Amino acid sequence: MIVATAGWVTCGALVVIAAVRCRDHPGALVLGRWAVGALFIPAGAVVNAIFLWRGEDYAGFADGAYVAFVRHAWNGIVVPHHAGWIALLIAFELGVGVLALRGGRATQLGDALAIAFHVALLSFGWGFYAWSVPMIAALVTLLRAERRATAPTEAEPALARAA
Repeated sequence: MIVATAGWVTCGALVVIAAVRCRDHPGALVLGRWAVGALFIPAGAVVNAIFLWRGEDYAGFADGAYVAFVRHAWNGIVVPHHAGWIALLIAFELGVGVLALRGGRATQLGDALAIAFHVALLSFGWGFYAWSVPMIAALVTLLRAERRATAPTEAEPALARAA
């Protein structure tokens, strides 16, 4: 668990650093892609696969949720069938990580899904705010930078019309 936490914190820090630097340093956008990919593939999907393989049941994950519906839904739906639900989580994390690494519109979709994931984490308790709020801000910043990087320049529409 200590290794997993160190991986999450390292990847999260790199995502934030990339977001802070991406406006002035184009290479930071590439760092952001790799950091999001690493957050969702090795630090997300692989770690959850290991937890599932070890027999973790995720029973206490929603204990801190401040909305009763989240606690009841987690304990009534996810925990009894955790293998299937966590397998879906692993597939989602793999997908987000692969999209993040691809660049362009794929990365934009991956960033949007990563933002949605972190927004959903907020419902699991106040403790997730310390992680999710900075991640949401950084991911929104990276998403905006990806959109700027793939936006056509003003000259491109004129060139397309001339052709």
